[in-house]
Amino acid sequence: MSKVAVFLANGFEEVEALTPVDYLRRAGAEVFTVAVNDNNSQDNLIINGSHNIKVVADITLKDFFNKFSSDLPDCLFCPGGLKGSKNLSETEELLAFLEKANKEGKIISAICAAPALVLGKTSIPSGKKWTCYPGMAEEGNPDYLNNYTDKVFVTDGNLVTSRGAGAAEEFAIELIKLLEGNEKAKKVHDSTLQR
Repeated sequence: MSKVAVFLANGFEEVEALTPVDYLRRAGAEVFTVAVNDNNSQDNLIINGSHNIKVVADITLKDFFNKFSSDLPDCLFCPGGLKGSKNLSETEELLAFLEKANKEGKIISAICAAPALVLGKTSIPSGKKWTCYPGMAEEGNPDYLNNYTDKVFVTDGNLVTSRGAGAAEEFAIELIKLLEGNEKAKKVHDSTLQR
C-alpha cells in the first residue's frame, strides 16, 4: 500500500485537493491530509479552502514531520489555489522536506498554481517538463520557464504536474497508475465515470 501526503494550507483549491484524496483512497492508498498552518496555530487541523469549505486534516505539519522523518511517503502532493499555494511556498520546512523526498526519488506532484509557486522555490523542476495554471508559469522561477508546457498534465520522471481543477480527475488517475498500477487506475476510473 502506497503512502501519500497532501499538504493543505488556508486558501487551497478544494476540487484539486480532495479529488486526488478521494480517488487515491478508493485505490487503496494510505492518504494523509496535512494541515500547514502558521506558527500561531500549529495545532489546528481545520483548514479553510478557497471557496470557504472547511476541511479537518488528518495530521499537523509538525506531527507529520515527526512521523515521517526517516520513512518518507511514496508521494507528496501540493494542491493549488492561489492563496493556498502562496501559504505553502512560505513554509520553509515543507520546501526542504519536498527537496529531501525528491532526492530519494519519491513522486512529487502539484497542480494549478502550486507547480510555479511552491515547486518553483525548489530545485525539483530543474531539467524536467512541467505545467501549471495558465499564466502562472511566469510567477515562478524563471530558470524553469524553458521546460514549461501548456499540456493538461505532465509526468516527467518523478514529477507530476497539472493545470487546474478541471484536470483533477485525470491527475488523480495518473497518480494511481504510478502508485498502485494500471489495473487499479482503470478500476477507479471505470467505477467513477460510468457512461
